[in-house]
Amino acid sequence: MFKLLCTDSGSKARNGVLTTPHGDIQTPIFMPVGTQASVKTLHPEEVEELGAQVILGNTYHLWLRPGHETIRELGGLHKFSAWDKPILTDSGGFQVWSLAKLRKISEEGVNFQNHLDGSKMMLSPEVSMEIQSALGSDIAMLFDECPPYPCDRAYAESSTDLTTRWAARCKKWHEEHSPAAGGLEKARSAAERQLQFGIVQGSVYADLREKSAKALTDLDFDGYAIGGVSVGEPEEEMFRAIDNAVPFLPETKPRYAMGLGTPPQILEMIGRGVDMFDCVHPTRCARHGQAFTEDGPINLKNEKFAKDPLPLTENCHPHLAKFSRAYIRHLLKAGEILALRLLSFHNLHFYLSLTAQARQAIAEDRFTEFKTEFTKRYNAKQA
Repeated sequence: MFKLLCTDSGSKARNGVLTTPHGDIQTPIFMPVGTQASVKTLHPEEVEELGAQVILGNTYHLWLRPGHETIRELGGLHKFSAWDKPILTDSGGFQVWSLAKLRKISEEGVNFQNHLDGSKMMLSPEVSMEIQSALGSDIAMLFDECPPYPCDRAYAESSTDLTTRWAARCKKWHEEHSPAAGGLEKARSAAERQLQFGIVQGSVYADLREKSAKALTDLDFDGYAIGGVSVGEPEEEMFRAIDNAVPFLPETKPRYAMGLGTPPQILEMIGRGVDMFDCVHPTRCARHGQAFTEDGPINLKNEKFAKDPLPLTENCHPHLAKFSRAYIRHLLKAGEILALRLLSFHNLHFYLSLTAQARQAIAEDRFTEFKTEFTKRYNAKQA
């Protein structure tokens, strides 16, 4: 299911391949976010052209609209969104934490108000797994509670234990229902069935991260995510959370840092042994006029780009090399949708190219050098 291909001698970076019902995923990899079964502004064929191997679907949002049963009836999320490569769906736990104005956490699950119409709803481990099974994703994330930052130790410990108990219930649901990705009735092999990833919690407490990682490893999932990062904590705490979890996760399973991050952060995480990443950062920044470059991000709304004839970067995708910064700035100022499409395309290309370059550097045993050179240049003008 996951094959470790090689490691970098100067770091913990590694290349691997994860087998899913809809194809193999070469790691390390960045996964574009398709919250509403769509990577914002882009056609699925464009996302594929950029080299995306897997995208994310949002369990919470798709449950609320159009509804998981509707998607099931229409052939599953792959057919519904015209994407025939792997899809990972989150559990909905983070959205309940971040979007619900009123929520009550209990052993059963989370009672909350629907952010669209205010109606009362309940999301539990079993409901989350049922929704993801109906969606037919290749990888289902287990339902967890994401503690806020900061939080005291007592809350973090109680929350971590609750996440572990919920993970066991998710596993039990899968065992009892034998759900399969792609709408299959039954599946037997790892290449056919829906994979399950546990989520390590523990906030900023090292022993709780270790405890969570060990407990989830004992439950034997197909992969492991590190959650509760990028929730407002300082960057050093983010890295510390990774370091406090990775040593206790099996080398034979993929590792996924959720909701990260900037290009240097992703390279830093790869060097610490993480394989998979997702973040809305590239497309969200694009919608605000920001483009990623080898010399750091640039804001094309700035006046200094009004007559800039250069392309966005020296290594632009061929589709964008013909467009100047001045032209894209003009589109932004004029409110033209093309600007958002071009910048979204560019930023995702930047992120996906970065992880592709990382894979090549690991294969050639020069990842540390690559990371150092990239980060030095990227940060130089921001220092």
